[in-house]
Amino acid sequence: MPTLFAVLLTKVKRSQIVTLLIASITCLVIGAIAFALTQHVSVGIGLYWAVTTATTVGYGDVTPHNTVGRVIAILVMVTTIPLFGAAFAFLAASLTATRLAKLLHMREGPPKGSFVAIYGMHDAVRKIASEVAATGERVVVVAESNLESLPATIETIKGDPTLETVLRRSEPERASRLLIAVEDEKDALLIAVMLRHLAPSVPLIAVANSSRIATALTDLGVETTVSIEDLLGHTLAKSIETPHAGDLLLEMVRSPEMMFREYPADPGVIGRTLSQARSIEQGLLLGVVKQGQIHMGVSTDPVIEAGDTILVLRPRSQLSKR
Repeated sequence: MPTLFAVLLTKVKRSQIVTLLIASITCLVIGAIAFALTQHVSVGIGLYWAVTTATTVGYGDVTPHNTVGRVIAILVMVTTIPLFGAAFAFLAASLTATRLAKLLHMREGPPKGSFVAIYGMHDAVRKIASEVAATGERVVVVAESNLESLPATIETIKGDPTLETVLRRSEPERASRLLIAVEDEKDALLIAVMLRHLAPSVPLIAVANSSRIATALTDLGVETTVSIEDLLGHTLAKSIETPHAGDLLLEMVRSPEMMFREYPADPGVIGRTLSQARSIEQGLLLGVVKQGQIHMGVSTDPVIEAGDTILVLRPRSQLSKR
């Protein structure tokens, strides 16, 4: 409910408040002048009377003395008081909405500079966003609900990520990477199509519940798809085959001291085999990506060429050395 309340309040436009204030002041001034003319007092006294009446203070030291004055008083009370009340109510609502938006980490647009954009609130998003933010990168999550459950370090944009208007608000073309993480498979495909149109050059990653959807997303131009079904299945299979394999994989991905990184192959390793590059590369050289295919150098020892990408696991303390 707090989230819905904040969203409703943010619909209040500043122009509405200004319009109400102008209307209130206009009625106040007209009432003051009319009172001064009909009660034969100065405009200053008429204005004093109108203000005390509109603010419901009503000291009683200045009062109408004839029927026309009483009619003017009635008109001021039934117009100016509600108008001022509505204006201040809208102003309070707007300030409250701004405060709630900050408390719930809701923003109108993406941050300045580079950031990682995540679309959707898949069960894994909280963990993913926190892990990425822990590396020092700015993270923006775009989703319809549950944004208040995210850590305060995560920036958010509230809206349906299947709508192009919401995607445009997130300015995906400025992001360093894009991640689709929605529960509904049809939504994932729709978002992938729109993001590829809006930000064709930004790396696009997707979380898929099944290998079938992972394949479909790859066909739509998603560079990397993580199939939860395949990942869980293969990890469990390896754990059964080799009991400590699962522990090793978990230690690699959850250790706060170790970070995965990928880099374009530099001149120092180009022309060398993967095994040779491992002897000179800082950290653990896991493999090389050639034309979208990962080679770990187990059954073959590929030669690293210009345009290849190397995958490295290295201590966080060494990340700044490259």
